[in-house]
Amino acid sequence: MQALRHVYTALKGFLMGAANVVPGVSGGTMALITGIYTDIVDALNAVMTPSVWKLLFKGRIREFWSAVHGGFLLALGIGIVASVFTLAKLIEYTLAQAPIQTWSFFFGLIVASAVYMLAEIKGWRWQDALFTAVGIALGVSVCTLSPAQTPDALWFIFICGAVAICTMILPGISGSFILLVMGKYDYMMAAVSALDWGTLAVFAVGCVVGLLAFAKALHWLLGRWERQTMLVLLGFVLGSLVKVWPWANVPATGAPAGAALAISEGAALAAPAGVWTAVLWMAVGAVTVVIIELIANKKQ
Repeated sequence: MQALRHVYTALKGFLMGAANVVPGVSGGTMALITGIYTDIVDALNAVMTPSVWKLLFKGRIREFWSAVHGGFLLALGIGIVASVFTLAKLIEYTLAQAPIQTWSFFFGLIVASAVYMLAEIKGWRWQDALFTAVGIALGVSVCTLSPAQTPDALWFIFICGAVAICTMILPGISGSFILLVMGKYDYMMAAVSALDWGTLAVFAVGCVVGLLAFAKALHWLLGRWERQTMLVLLGFVLGSLVKVWPWANVPATGAPAGAALAISEGAALAAPAGVWTAVLWMAVGAVTVVIIELIANKKQ
């Protein structure tokens, strides 16, 4: 019976991994849907509790394993890793063969996620608009002022892992979207696909360090200023959409020369066929989020 429970946990981890691979869909949301979000929070709190580690240093390994929910975390980790390695090649292929459609799908995912985040905030006040505006300005600044090519150095990969892992455990915020903003989404997908163990190991260490260093601080921040924090995060997501716009870099994506112009000038009738395909994939991305949210609400 215990083994079967671990199999179910691994399957849920697979779904979380799939969500974390796609920008705009949160692994935390998937954890809520599958009913293991509280278990994950409890396990992470246990891992970051010093008294629990004293059990390990005293040689009480079985008690330590039980205290940190070792079986649960191991099964969950296996599922997440299996999902990431399975889907990385697929996304790398679609980005190479159909970049406009792929980015359009991601754009639709993120816009729909932002709409749901907006809907969850009740009783808007002028202060809320101010916090959201700060987030938007921050998102636009990060995306437009940062260099088009961020460094591939291992120190930066470490930072990417440390930052992304914090958002991967938040419902509504996508860790892969943060990688996208930091200019390392394609790079990390390629590393997974090519089994670049050096890069993956540094990223993994960054994730562990980031989780240990920031998870409790993030929990403290949300516990005291949850509304303000979520408003800034929401604004950041909205502002960062400039990074995901399918025609943001027409030469790089190979989009039709008139695509961006047609959209910006509102020349709908003159738009090439690729624009309508992109709009369709935006709709598919948005509908995907709607379905996920409906399932999550029903589960709750």
